Amino acid sequence: MNDRNPSPVAAKLGPLGAEPPLSETAAMILESLQRYAVEVMRPIGTRLDRMTPEEVAAADSPYWEARRKFVELGFGVEALLGFEPEERGKMMCLLFETLGWGDSGLAISFGAAMLPQYMCAVLGRDDLLKLYPDAVLGCWGITEPDHGSDSLDPNRMIFHPQGQYGRPNCWARIDGDEVVINGQKSAWVSNGTIADVCVLYCATDTGTSLDPQRGCVVIVPMDAKGVSRGKPLDKLGQRALNQGEVYFDNVRVPRNHLLAGPEEFQAAVKIIHTAANGLMGATFTGVARAAYELALDYAHERKQGGVPIIRHQAVAQRLFHMFRKVEASRALTNRVVHYNFISPELSLHAAMTAKVTATQTSFEVASDALQIFGGNGLTREYPVEKLLRDARASLIEDGCNEILSIKGGYYLADPDRL
Repeated sequence: MNDRNPSPVAAKLGPLGAEPPLSETAAMILESLQRYAVEVMRPIGTRLDRMTPEEVAAADSPYWEARRKFVELGFGVEALLGFEPEERGKMMCLLFETLGWGDSGLAISFGAAMLPQYMCAVLGRDDLLKLYPDAVLGCWGITEPDHGSDSLDPNRMIFHPQGQYGRPNCWARIDGDEVVINGQKSAWVSNGTIADVCVLYCATDTGTSLDPQRGCVVIVPMDAKGVSRGKPLDKLGQRALNQGEVYFDNVRVPRNHLLAGPEEFQAAVKIIHTAANGLMGATFTGVARAAYELALDYAHERKQGGVPIIRHQAVAQRLFHMFRKVEASRALTNRVVHYNFISPELSLHAAMTAKVTATQTSFEVASDALQIFGGNGLTREYPVEKLLRDARASLIEDGCNEILSIKGGYYLADPDRL
């Protein structure tokens, strides 16, 4: 505290709210990312939102301009991992919050594109990282038509005691110097119909059974013989994000493309799920921030009752709670991502708190923003309805929030006290 007289004028906060001053490097990165988000992501994201899924995935789609310009920024896996662990979490949150602030569909596409490279780097496979550098568009193949949430629960923490898993939809078999892959991944594979490479999570064919608990993680080039794609998925929100099925028909890849075998499989699920939930936390903090900022600006411009609507108590109170939620979401996500970059053991349930909090916040804040816009918010003339659709999808992707909260709750149990 200090002895200065309180001012009736609020302190001006920066673009990241009540954030302590950034380092010179971080401030330069933020400025570059914000320019890219405003000048490239928002206009292209709006165009993609109004196109068919086939048009979004086409070779002449504006998506590829956004992707090319993002790659040129140089903020890929190698750049992120080049920072010291203490700073790495801050850079990742800054990156994906700003991308989400620009357009969440594109942000998730670019995040999913990094996951094959991220897993190669984390698991020490520099040989594969050289084969598939940051410019190569990646995807993460884990979800299956019959085993959506099951795929994220290989240790069966929340599996029903009377449940029967049934036959996995996708499996891999080690055959000498090759890995042979068969089956299908579901329509929710982000970048599924356009990716160049996949980090595939699937069951292991043991010769006598298909084991989803002791599976395989394989890097699969998507031009390999036997790989085919479904049609791009048509969906409510995040329409800039290409998603679609991937099929494997006796696909053979070199055995050195095996990132994790049956003994390491569950640890590899934990690694990628922890990273993905942190990424989601940052991205949808950015969506919430975008919705709040739009509502705050509109409340100064729109007049009812003879004054700007921010002068009405109900609007001012609503805006305060939107601001509060964005700040809380950012603080939690930064804390969790930082922890998981410096801790000797990953905390998946901490990452789940970031994902669940940020996505729920984005939906609530976007809904409140639309209410402030009134009837205008329902129209495509204003960007709020798109933010609400994009945020709604986030409550389901990367593990629906109900499943994450149940599994996260079980992680809280102390086995020594049971």
